[in-house]
Amino acid sequence: MTVFIFVGTLLGFMAFGVPIAFALLLSAIALMFHLSFFDAQILAQNMLTGADSFALMAVPLFMLAGEAMNAGGMSRRMVALASAFVGHIKGGLGYVAIMASILLAALSGSAVADAAALAAMLVPMLRSRGYDMNQATGLIAAGGIIAPIIPPSISFIIFGVAANVSVTKLFIAGIVPGLLMGLTLVMVWAFISSRSKTMLSSPKEPWSLRTKTFKDAGWALFLPVIIIGGLRFGIFTPTEAAAVAAVYALFVGMVVYKEITIKSLYPLLVNAAMTTAIVMFLVAAALVTSYMITLADLPQALIGMLGPLIDSPMLLMFCIVILLVLIGTAMDLTPTILILAPVLMPVIKKAGIDPTYFGVIFIMVGCTGLLTPPVGTVLNVVCGVAKIRMEDIIKGVWPYVLAYTGLIALLVIFPEIVLAPLRWFY
Repeated sequence: MTVFIFVGTLLGFMAFGVPIAFALLLSAIALMFHLSFFDAQILAQNMLTGADSFALMAVPLFMLAGEAMNAGGMSRRMVALASAFVGHIKGGLGYVAIMASILLAALSGSAVADAAALAAMLVPMLRSRGYDMNQATGLIAAGGIIAPIIPPSISFIIFGVAANVSVTKLFIAGIVPGLLMGLTLVMVWAFISSRSKTMLSSPKEPWSLRTKTFKDAGWALFLPVIIIGGLRFGIFTPTEAAAVAAVYALFVGMVVYKEITIKSLYPLLVNAAMTTAIVMFLVAAALVTSYMITLADLPQALIGMLGPLIDSPMLLMFCIVILLVLIGTAMDLTPTILILAPVLMPVIKKAGIDPTYFGVIFIMVGCTGLLTPPVGTVLNVVCGVAKIRMEDIIKGVWPYVLAYTGLIALLVIFPEIVLAPLRWFY
């Protein structure tokens, strides 16, 4: 009955168009009344406690770093670097999009930001070279969701806070799956481009130009080295890494590339603050719900429901993946993390599944949901930038969704692909 009240209240309010943050708070209130107590102080105290987290300080800092990278020219130089090295291959701009998505993923950590930046820079070039826009925009959208997997990742930070998992371990564990996602895109795009008769390749760039673009992008390329190296050798925490990234991006944009001026700094800060406010309010509201879920003993009820699967971790993981796929079609990634991670984590621990490994799979499945309607946040962003219809981009993105699904299944069957590199770091 408690599970029904929670799920029914949450989905009911969402169906009526109530914003997710408020729907979470209202579902927490419904649980309070069901448990025969209501105290407004509990709501206020848990919202403050939920937002008052050292790990969450990384969110506004990484948001600021992402805005500074786009405004300061770091993202554009990454795309130019990719174009200089692989643009001459048949379907070369597609490989540029894949390479650029991996490079940008190591800078920003936001799927929406990366997809928007890639679409703004590459769609005009793809259109002028005669690429099929359905296929091209589908590839850009699929490349954008690599950002929450390769560190630094805002989604990993939120998952770490919600599920009490080491953010540093999540960052390290995401490197290999993120690179495998890029390799998956390369394989699918190679098949598509080999069958196309309309794709035009660019002339092969001379090594002098390649060397020049590499030098221009050198400051941007050095940032992921700083972050991953600092985390690996214990120089700083993920939150401190976010501060380093923000300061570094602002320094490069203002002093080295000189594309961020004092005048453009204010709107940059406002954009980062507005995005942060949305995320932080969601987190605060969700942790109120998480408190009530714990109080109502919902995790134990879920363990009872999934009891027959506890002794078969692989089957349990497949069932959870299917659940996440279904939810991902109707809900954005952040609320999915905040609602389900605290509920599922006791089940995962009971089954003996590594929490860090589960976090990587959870985020990968959730990111794939960003490519599926009706919500499809990344699809909507690319549609808006490229000015194409949703039904058109869906035609282009489905091969990548299927390929990502196959990759996730592979990682569920062979968890050592994720865990072995993590053990090397730890």
